[in-house]
This record gives sequence, structure tokens and C-alpha cells, in this order.
Amino acid sequence: MSKAGENYVIGLDFGTDSVRALLLDAETGSEINDAITHYRRWGEGLYCDDGRSQFRQHPLDHIEAMEACIRDVLSGLSDDTVNSIQGLSVDTTGSTPVAVDRQGTPLALLPEFADNPNAMFVLWKDHTAIAEAEEINQLARRWEVDYTKYSGGSYSSEWFWAKLLHIIRTDHAVAAGAYSWMEHCDWIPALLCGCDDVHANKRSRCAAGHKAMWHDEFGGLPSQDFLTALDPRLEGIRDRLFHQTYTSDVAAGIIAPEWADRTGLPRHTKIGVGALDAHMGAVGAVISPYSLVKVIGTSTCDMLIAPNDQYGSQLVNGICGQVDGSIIPGMLGMEAGQSAFGDLYQWFARLLSYPITDLLDGSFNQLEQHTLTNRILAGLSREAAELPVAVTDEVALDWVNGRRTPDVDPTLSGWLTGIRLGTDAPRLFKALVEATAFGSKAIVDRFEAEGVPVKEIIATGGISKKSPYVMQVLADVLERPIKTVKTEQACALGSAMYAAVVAGIYTDIAEAQVAMSPGFEQEYLPRPDRVAVYRQLYHRYQQLADAQAGANIL
Repeated sequence: MSKAGENYVIGLDFGTDSVRALLLDAETGSEINDAITHYRRWGEGLYCDDGRSQFRQHPLDHIEAMEACIRDVLSGLSDDTVNSIQGLSVDTTGSTPVAVDRQGTPLALLPEFADNPNAMFVLWKDHTAIAEAEEINQLARRWEVDYTKYSGGSYSSEWFWAKLLHIIRTDHAVAAGAYSWMEHCDWIPALLCGCDDVHANKRSRCAAGHKAMWHDEFGGLPSQDFLTALDPRLEGIRDRLFHQTYTSDVAAGIIAPEWADRTGLPRHTKIGVGALDAHMGAVGAVISPYSLVKVIGTSTCDMLIAPNDQYGSQLVNGICGQVDGSIIPGMLGMEAGQSAFGDLYQWFARLLSYPITDLLDGSFNQLEQHTLTNRILAGLSREAAELPVAVTDEVALDWVNGRRTPDVDPTLSGWLTGIRLGTDAPRLFKALVEATAFGSKAIVDRFEAEGVPVKEIIATGGISKKSPYVMQVLADVLERPIKTVKTEQACALGSAMYAAVVAGIYTDIAEAQVAMSPGFEQEYLPRPDRVAVYRQLYHRYQQLADAQAGANIL
């Protein structure tokens, strides 16, 4: 084992709004430096339409932000430290695919597509492909092989094939220009390695298995016959995509000289195969068999691993996929989640701030509006935490961005019930927070109903650090202790752990986790006096959920 300070690694975490870089001493796990860079075009609201649930990101945002962020995280370091950086691994949002040419270049980087949103990355929360997802589900149920069987039995508009199909149907120019398609977590490593052949890119097992229905049982992706039956315009697409996938302990390659020069990284830096952010976050949170790691932010992803020999052939209904090696190589990775968590709170804060931010035209800039929203949420949290809990309280459904788990259905919507003249803003906020906790409980209940035990709960992500009120309600509703991870950047930490394995500093991810984990920060315990009341409120939540899901009201 080399001495501390001789081996450094970087975890690069591409989120919804920004990219983060975390530089670690791989021997001790000590954080040497970190940096964050926001996406300029995304911050200006370009290429998006909230009313249509269209959310697109220009690849230039990712390129510019990544270059600046890596340079920032290296600033002020000695040459010896920089030259001791051995590896870099990446996580991104997903499913966030983009149309690419034969060289793997996103079409939006070509002059003729520079301002075409359909030629850009289709962000994870883009829901323009609801109809296409339903077509996939209908065909899968009639087909001799149900290609959704390892995706919880239902395909989502948030995922790869639905988005691809929607774009090629609505934009003939992009359809004609697209040789292939790539997930964001596959494109970034390929870009850094200078790969100019889309067939030479190493595709992420994590993204392919959870979002594109890839599985060994199918010989990879769904058959070409299935895809052609879905739409004749998909003829030949299977051979233009990929057959093999890789876990994140595999190197995608060595950094290209161009990118070494642009970022300041040494030319020997190994680049790892990418993965989705929540899955890397679970690694950073030191996930173990039957731990449920909740990555809590604008939405949630709930990650669980189990030994393949126990659950490798068992289908878990209603979740977002079960994939061999998607989180930890050799273990079955299972994903669930909620389409809106922090987004629901942000929506309510924007609603309350409307008279100030919209009616007083031009009085507040973007930073001031953001500050106001945070102050509103902080005040609501303080007052809601002081409220008593009663079985007659207001109850809400958390499906303002559809339902992800259990049983994906993006057409469902949020509800508020029990509102009276005495209902004020803190009481409504309390109901919304409880709704997100009830949605979390529905996920735990589904895992256990399917025979998968949940032995402990670990939380990471922004809300786990910033909102003790939300975390306490979550513990009360789940009736379980919840541990929070000490680091604020679990996703980037998980990527850095994989970078250490890719660089050969550790033999496997378990060894890297032991050496590099900072441990846990806090534990929230259920309050017995609230547990009994929340059981009854959760029953009312379930009744609302059954009523809306049964009626399928848009």
C-alpha cells in the first residue's frame, strides 16, 4: 500500500442543475478539494417548457461546466498533487439520452442542430414520451418475451426507449441525423477518452439495465423484431446501439491529450465506465445487502442490493429495475424512487412567492428569487415542526410529477384533501412533507411484500443534510431509524471510490468503501407518540392513492 498523499482520485457528479467535482486522497478518503459549476443555458431556462414537461440540456452546458469545474478543483494544488491523480469516474442523471452521429457526437454540437432541443440531452424528468411508454408496455404484454420483466413489469416515459421513440417521431431531421443514441453517463467518459467511434464506447450496465431493458436473458437489448414492431423507424437500431455492457469497476480508457490539456489533469489519468448518480450515491453511502439507501433531492432514488444467488431469478414487481452489477459488481441492484420530493416543496414555495416575484415585475433577480424560496421553505419547516399531528389533518398525494414507484404511472397527479378555512401555509406544507414520507413508505412496503427485506435505511442527498424536519417525519412514518451520511457529496464520493478501483489502488469496491468512507453523521429515531397517528394518516393516503390510480385521473 502506498502512503497517504501519493494517490488521488476525482469523482465527477453531473446533477440536474450543475456538475460537482470531488478530489480525494484515495488512501485515507480525505477530501482535498471540491468545486461546483452550474449549467449556464439550463439556468437561463433555455430549451425547456414546464407546461409540456419538456426538459432538455445542451451538451455545451456539460462540456463547459465540466472543464471549468475540473480546473477549479485543481486550482491551488501543487504539481506533485496534480500528477498523483490516478483516476476519474463519472455519474450523471438518467435516463438522459441524446441522439449522436457515427462518431458519437451529440447532434446539438453540429451547426445544423445547434438550437434544436430534440438534438439535445432529454433530461431524466422530461415526460414528453408518456404515449410512447404506454405503447412499449402494451406491446411487451403481447410479445412472447416480456422485456419489461426486469424493469418492474412496466416501462416509464422517463426512460431511454420511450424518449428515443418520441424524438424520432416528432423530428424527422433529428431522426435522419441520428446514427445512434447515448446515455449521458456513457457520453462523458467517451468524450474524456477521445473516443470517435460510437461502437467502441463502453456502455454502462447500470444505465442499460435499469433504463433500456438490457439483460443477459435477452441477449442484450430487446430483439430487433420487437423494436421494429414498436415502430418501423427503429429498423436496424439494435445493431447501431450496443450489445455488451460494463460495470463501473472497468476502465473506459485513458484521458485523451486534448482533455488532459483542457482540464489540467495528468495524461495518465484513467477514466472509469460511468453510472447513474443515485447508484453511485448508494456506493458512497456504503450500501450493504438489504440496506435501503435513499438519495433524496428534487426526486428520490431508493437503492437496494441483494446477493444474486438469492434474488437473481426472482422478479420484483413495480420497481424501476433489478440489474446484476448496477451498483456493486456481483450483487443484484434494485432501484425504486419518487418522481417528486424536493420538487414538491419547491412548487409550493414558488406558489407562495408568486405575488412578490411575478406581480412586482423586475424587482427580484434570479439569485434573489432563489434566496426568497429558501427562506420560505425554512420558515415553513420551522412552523410545521411545531404543529401537532392528528388523524383529521389534511392529507396529500405526492404525485405532482407522476408516480415512479410502486408501479410507474406518469399520468397520475397530486391531490390535496381535507382543506378547511383554518388551513394555512404551514399546515399545507406539513401535509406535503407527510405525503412524500407516505410515498417513501409505499416503496418500503412494496419491497417487503415482494419478499425483499429492508434491514436498515440510509439517507443521503441535499434534503437529508438540510431539513431535519423532513427527515424526522420520514423516520416517524417509516417507523425505522434513518442514518444520514456524513459527506454532502455521496454521489461524487461513490464515483471517486470507483475511480480508485479503476486506477488499481483497490482491488474491488468493498475495499475502497472501507478505506474511503467518512461514516455517518446523524440518526433519526421514530417518535412513538407520532407513529400511531401516522399509521392512520397513511391509511388515508392509501385510500386516496387507490382512488386516483383506479380512476387514472389526469
